[in-house]
Amino acid sequence: MMRVTGLIRYVALFLTLLGTWYLVQTYFDRSWKAISLRSWIGAISKSDNKQQPRHKCGNQKSCPENYFAFKIISGAANVVGPSICFNDEILMSSVKNNIGRGLNIALVNGTNGQLLTTDTFDMYSGDINKLDTFLQQIKRGTIVLTASYDDAATKMNDKVRAHFAELGSSQVSQLGFRDNWVFLGAKGLKNKSPFEEHIKNDVETNKYDGWPELLEMEGCAPRKMD
Repeated sequence: MMRVTGLIRYVALFLTLLGTWYLVQTYFDRSWKAISLRSWIGAISKSDNKQQPRHKCGNQKSCPENYFAFKIISGAANVVGPSICFNDEILMSSVKNNIGRGLNIALVNGTNGQLLTTDTFDMYSGDINKLDTFLQQIKRGTIVLTASYDDAATKMNDKVRAHFAELGSSQVSQLGFRDNWVFLGAKGLKNKSPFEEHIKNDVETNKYDGWPELLEMEGCAPRKMD
């Protein structure tokens, strides 16, 4: 009888130890999974919060001190209008409702970066004298940002081309019917501007039916210090 009682006690002890072991394993396994899950979610949240820095005008790089960020986008055919951004401010765009067929031009103070004026010039059927007068009145130290839309050159004449050349353009002499052109220059430049892109209207290479692809140019324009 004593042997049977002792055996029962050993079995009971074994079952108790087995149950305890099971509970401990289950608890710690679930706790570890819960902790790991929380840590994993936390790591994802922290990763998501580390967004890439935004540069002015949405450019790929920031500009150094005493430089203005800019981005100029030409029109696409005669459907999508151009856009001009300077120092993180949209100066001209379809949303602002201040663009038009031809040349879209914004004038900016080269010292403080403040917008002076914007205007559009119809280069297909407009009055070229309006653009001629506008360019003549630009004051020294003014930054000039230009974007084409639809047609930039049908009404262009030698006098107007000379004005743009004085502002630093090296490609305005080649500008033709429905070419795309983006340009940043300034009144009083001693050398040609490095900020200019031009693409010809060519039936063999045009992206759109009758028009070349749009142009997008970004960079850092130096502040006028003197």
